[in-house]
Amino acid sequence: MGMSLVPMIGPAIGGVLDQHIGWQANFALLLVLGLAVLALVWADMGETAALRRVSFAEQLRQYPALLASRRFWGYCLAAAFASGCFFAYLGGAPYVGTEVFGLSSSQIGLLFGLTAVGYAGGNYIAGKFSERVGMNKMVLMGTVMTTLGLTVLMLLTLAGLSGPVVFFGLTIAMGAGNGMTLPNANAGILSVRPDLAGTAAGLGGAIMIGGGAALAAFAGALLKPGATEMPLILLMLASSVASVLAIVAVIRRARRLGLSR
Repeated sequence: MGMSLVPMIGPAIGGVLDQHIGWQANFALLLVLGLAVLALVWADMGETAALRRVSFAEQLRQYPALLASRRFWGYCLAAAFASGCFFAYLGGAPYVGTEVFGLSSSQIGLLFGLTAVGYAGGNYIAGKFSERVGMNKMVLMGTVMTTLGLTVLMLLTLAGLSGPVVFFGLTIAMGAGNGMTLPNANAGILSVRPDLAGTAAGLGGAIMIGGGAALAAFAGALLKPGATEMPLILLMLASSVASVLAIVAVIRRARRLGLSR
């Protein structure tokens, strides 16, 4: 839940700084905040994990055990494509807001907070019901929620009913879906080989962030001058559908092997 607070206010602050001072002010603020976090971590954060002397080469030798696991790949792809929707949105929504809807930087920043509101709600649902519902089912519910929200957005856009309220408002469903999906998908990544949880966390995180960065870059490449919001919507929808297929593959394999949750 705490991770959703900054995405709510960060874009709004960035938009105001860009509009009234200039985009350089955002980097100045990031530098100040980064130094503050570094000082806090240095002074206050102690190591809680049991110390294990594992070299980088030894860590690399653990990768094949994870990369050979279809369940590990299923969770990684579900997380990567689910978060990829949001990364694509980050890459393309500023263009849509300014060039398609004619919004100012501060207005776009405020509208970005809607996605974070949805993410906070999804996190709450995940924290309250994941143990009861089950990890895999919660990932499936989150990915389906995102897909349904983006499908509605696509249909409304095709019907000529698009606008800033529709486009940004329906990203609440994407945020809620990600809030339900990502905590459980990350837990799934760690559960494949509990003895390699640290390696799995690093490798899974790299796959998720790398895939998201690629989709963000692709979104920017799709939105040429004069483009509408539709290419971005279709990219986000395709990524969301892929996340559904990934977790469905995990669930089907678990049923074949008689595994629970």
